[in-house]
Parts: sequence; structure tokens; C-alpha cells
Amino acid sequence: MRTLLSRAIQIDPSFHVALGVLVIIAIAEAFFATSYYVGRARANRVPAQAVTAAIASAPAASSPSAPAPAAAQPSVPPPAAVTPPAPSTVDQLLREGKEFREKGDTTNALARFQEALDGEPDNTGVLQETAQTYESMQMFDRANDIWRRIKQISPSDSSTYALADRRLKVGVPAAPTVEPGGGPAETDVPSRKDVGGNAEGPIMGISDVKTKETPDPDAEANLALEIGIKKQPGAVIDHNKVKILVFLYDIVNEKDVKLTDADVSNEWLTSKHDWSETNPEVLLVRYVRAKTLAATRKVQ
Repeated sequence: MRTLLSRAIQIDPSFHVALGVLVIIAIAEAFFATSYYVGRARANRVPAQAVTAAIASAPAASSPSAPAPAAAQPSVPPPAAVTPPAPSTVDQLLREGKEFREKGDTTNALARFQEALDGEPDNTGVLQETAQTYESMQMFDRANDIWRRIKQISPSDSSTYALADRRLKVGVPAAPTVEPGGGPAETDVPSRKDVGGNAEGPIMGISDVKTKETPDPDAEANLALEIGIKKQPGAVIDHNKVKILVFLYDIVNEKDVKLTDADVSNEWLTSKHDWSETNPEVLLVRYVRAKTLAATRKVQ
């Protein structure tokens, strides 16, 4: 019994050799299989990484480049509001005088101009407005005096000089200058015509003014003014359209010019006063100031 068991337990050596060969072959196959699958996995991983990198870089390449930040501009504060300089006193008086004249109040207009001239006696702008105001009042003698003053103080090539020279030529003429041993000197005045064919400038003007004072015990002043009104040579006057207004002014307190409050009346001394002839038509203006009125006024 024991002999049979021992024989049965003994194994043939060739079996061990075959078993070892099988084990080696199995290990080799397992190694090669493992190497094969590991290599396949690595080969698949590299293309996947390349595709992922390409996909990730494509949007970055196709996206527009971000604009460069604008250069910071220095902050400039808004310009401060420029306040125009306040008009001078003379300019203010000149503006007020022109406004009064436009309203027909030549008294206050002259007062403003005179106040402006007190500060700037040689202001040609104020002098010009003053002369034009006297012309509107038909006080051509005073207007001519101011135009002469403007010519004296203005450069000969200035517009104010030219204007004063023109006004003296076409306005009411001054007394002609008599040369020694001869008649009045002739002046070469160019002929200027307006749209109506009349000479440029006023077609009517004051030729002369005569003043006569009558003693009157009941009056502070009793004056009579004979005003000659003459048309310009060649002018045609429609007397139905002519309106003559006479304004008399008083000087109050030796400085202020005021429209008179005396009794003023007028009448024509010439019968026709239609200016059909060359002779002037004469208007008589009476000025009577009662003694009850203030004696500080002086007629102008």
C-alpha cells in the first residue's frame, strides 16, 4: 500500500519542463500584450492632445485683437464765461441820448450828450450825435459849429472828417467868405442828387434868424423871432406836405437844457409860404415868459 502511494506521488520530470515552458510562454504573451496596448494608448493620446491644442488656439487666433487703450487725454477745464466789460460812463450817456432823440425828446438827448462831452470834450462820436440832434431841431448854426469842431480834431483821411466836410457843404451854408477887393469866393461843390432829383441833404433849411426883444412890464422876457425858411435851388416843394415845428429851449441853472414852459406862438409873415419862388418864407415866433415863472431860465 505504501509502495503504491509513493509511486503514484512521483511526477515525471518532463512534466515539470513542459509546465515551465508554458509558464514562460504565458508570461511572454502577457508582456507583449501589455506592451502592445500601452503603445496603442500612447499613440491615441498624442493626436488627442494635438487636436485639443489646435481647437483651443483657434478661437484665440480668430478673435479680433483687442483695441489698444486710448491714450489718456489731459482734462481741460471748460473755459470760464467771459464777462463783457461794463460800458463807460460816456458810452452809457451816449446810448441814453440816442434813445431820447429817437423818442423825440431832444431836450434830454442834448443834456446827455453835453454831460458826456464834459468828460470827453473831443469825443467825435458824441459830437456827431450832438450835431445831428441840432440838425433835427433845425438849429443849423449850432450844428455847423460842431461839424467844424469835428473837422478840426479829426484826421483829414478819417470818415468823421469826411462826414463833417460833407455836412458843411450840403447843409445850411454859412455866410460866404468875401475876398479882399472881390466878391464872395466860389467853392467847387460837386452836384449830388437823391432819388427824387433834389440835391443831396436837406431840401429846406433856415436861411437866417432875426431876434427882437420888446419891453414888457408884465413879462420876464418878450421875444420875437423871424425865421427865414428857404428851399434848396432846384428843389420842388409840395407845401401841403410841409409841417414846420418850432421848439424853444431854456438853460436852467446855467447848465441844464429844458424845453421851455413859456408861452410860444407863431404865424407866417409871408402870405403864400408855398416856396414857389426862390425867396425864403418867413415865420414869426413869439416867446413870452411871465414874471411868475422862475427867472433862472434863459431862452435859446
